[in-house]
Amino acid sequence: MKKLLALSFLFFAIFHTIYGQQELYTTQNKKAIKFYEEAKTYYNANQDATTIELLKKAIREDSTFVEAQGMLGYIYDDMNHDSDAIVQYNKVIRINPHFHPDIYLSAGRLELSMGQYAIAEDHLEHFMELGSNDPEMRTAAANMLADCKFAVEVINHPVPFNPVNMGPAINTPVSEYFPTVTVDGSMLIFTRRLERSEGNGGPRGYEDYNEDLYVSHKEDGQWTRAVNMGPQINTDYMEGASTISSDGNMLIFTSNRPGGYGDQDLYYTFKVGDGWSPPRNMGSPVNTRNWESQPCLAPDGRTLYFVRGIIAAHEVKNSDIYVTSLDDSGYWSMPMKLSDTINTPGKEECPFIAPDNQTLYFASDGHPGFGGTDLYMSRRLPNGRWDIPINLGYPINTAKNETGIMIDPNGKVAYFTSDRPGGLGEMDIYSFLLPDSLRPQQVTYMKGKVYDASTHQPLIASFTLIDLNTGKVVSQSTSAPIDGTFLVCLPVNKNYALNVSKNGYLFYSDNFSLKNVNATYEHPFLKNVPLQHIDTGASIVLNNIFFETNKYDLKPESEVELGKLISFLKNNPSVKIEISGHTDNQGTPQSNILLSENRAKAVYDYLVAHSIDATRLSYKGYGQTKPIATNETPEGRQQNRRTEMKITGK
Repeated sequence: MKKLLALSFLFFAIFHTIYGQQELYTTQNKKAIKFYEEAKTYYNANQDATTIELLKKAIREDSTFVEAQGMLGYIYDDMNHDSDAIVQYNKVIRINPHFHPDIYLSAGRLELSMGQYAIAEDHLEHFMELGSNDPEMRTAAANMLADCKFAVEVINHPVPFNPVNMGPAINTPVSEYFPTVTVDGSMLIFTRRLERSEGNGGPRGYEDYNEDLYVSHKEDGQWTRAVNMGPQINTDYMEGASTISSDGNMLIFTSNRPGGYGDQDLYYTFKVGDGWSPPRNMGSPVNTRNWESQPCLAPDGRTLYFVRGIIAAHEVKNSDIYVTSLDDSGYWSMPMKLSDTINTPGKEECPFIAPDNQTLYFASDGHPGFGGTDLYMSRRLPNGRWDIPINLGYPINTAKNETGIMIDPNGKVAYFTSDRPGGLGEMDIYSFLLPDSLRPQQVTYMKGKVYDASTHQPLIASFTLIDLNTGKVVSQSTSAPIDGTFLVCLPVNKNYALNVSKNGYLFYSDNFSLKNVNATYEHPFLKNVPLQHIDTGASIVLNNIFFETNKYDLKPESEVELGKLISFLKNNPSVKIEISGHTDNQGTPQSNILLSENRAKAVYDYLVAHSIDATRLSYKGYGQTKPIATNETPEGRQQNRRTEMKITGK
């Protein structure tokens, strides 16, 4: 079956149109014409070997027979014999430089694909000078010419690149690709392409192979031998291109199993003990009758990037990167296509949002590059838009197709897939140190357990991590069902508020700063969270309510915590509380009593102003009379300056 050469020089159609009449051939050699006419007949019968032999006979009769030289080039092009096709196209140009302008486009296209940038640039410029009546060909030539100029310049400034095969624990003689990893770097999931045994064919259209998801864990710095994720995830249909949440508790993957919306749909499943819940289709509006694949879940656990394309003529066209967000009701929003800063009329695929949630990596053939699909990086601007993508450079990108990249949570190591020589099989997964200029922002992470303060039993609870400076949610998820553990990604150089809540319990709040702190991925925060039952007399410190020194005006950063307190009171309408203010021992006892009471009243007034019944509320200032830490150190005094909530009735 002949391959489709989109926007390329279809030589056979051209020479048939222009030189279709025998008397117009560029040769008078009757034997050459006879062999050529026979070649056309065998070509139409899809007999390439015979066609080639007859064309060679025609050329032996007359080496200047342009039609035969050109048709032989087209046949080689059609068979992916690119080097042979280039030789033939250049013979046509030497014999008759004015034979047809599109011959320069065909030669330039193949030379670009083989990294012969300077020669390709010359041929493409000739095509542009000679002109074409086809606007699509002119656009394609202009784009390829831009790639040539870009490559000639950038290839002289290579970036450090030393890819390392991940070895037999991950790679095998068959293909492995689409890696994804948890934020603590402890679990790797990827797709493996499995050849079906004879007589064990799969669903229609996929009789020869299957795709399954495999998992490996890092132990003592080494990846364990990958194992199939089993029938809870994998089926006789295709499972591939997955993404796992930061804490490893939710997996989203691509499958073409029956009952979907289109050719490929996105599915999700949750970790339950050592297994996974039955996968469910993500449904509308994420999935459509089109092709949805290659998901990437952002570290906030609420934002999903993926690729949507149109299936046409057994291939995916017009693939673009989309984004959708999970709302507080548990529904995914209508996916929005990323702006044309990222998406182009070409194809965009394999999005990966780094753990900093600010750096996007993706593959594209629509931005200036080295030919084919290249890997790019874009950083989020302060206004929320994406900056102009940066090509990752040579030799990370080449004239071949680079189709995806994933960055390790430490921001230093990148993973990609390649069929380069020296591998263990077909497509293998490789790693390499990412150049400093291409790395995302530094992150660390916090992990811990949520448990009952009285029984110490693990709890399933909702937790939210908030950027105190912006009030925006950085991460939102739940602790694991079995052991109550959680894991949250933390970009450095920010101030954070942590809120943990569960029905029937007082919520938990804390805050911490990663500004001017030498926090690293290798040294994460460890934080256990005890939750108290809603009982009369139970109290919590409202750690995220802030005042200016010696003042009682609520700072804007307090609104997140106050919102949590309002939600708690609305969800527990019978509960009555006391808001209490406390100070350190700096200043006089009388002034501290007054300051603490005014601060408690400020919270009281805020709650009343936000529709909380005043009869459920009381406030009191205790000054310095109830310290919870020493007043002999700055850290102790800071702990004593606090606002508390105590249950006075329920």
